[in-house]
Amino acid sequence: MKAAALHILVKTRAEADALKQKLAKGASFAELARRHSLCPSGKRGGDLGEFKRGQMVPPFDKAVFHGELLAVLGPIKTQFGYHLIKVLYRG
Repeated sequence: MKAAALHILVKTRAEADALKQKLAKGASFAELARRHSLCPSGKRGGDLGEFKRGQMVPPFDKAVFHGELLAVLGPIKTQFGYHLIKVLYRG
């Protein structure tokens, strides 16, 4: 199974919660990713492209393959920090 997702990676839960509130009020996911994400994918608006189940760390993988499509998932804690994830498709 494959999926494609966008994500924003930040250091603290407080940062992730604040960004999630902005997204809930209509802020652009891609714009917030460009401005705040610690991941190199931030330069592409948080776009991770397509990946297979098992390629990402377990908590991230679980969220992507079990969470609601097109919803903002998270904050999801991994060893890298806190992620907000938007799953574009699975199949």
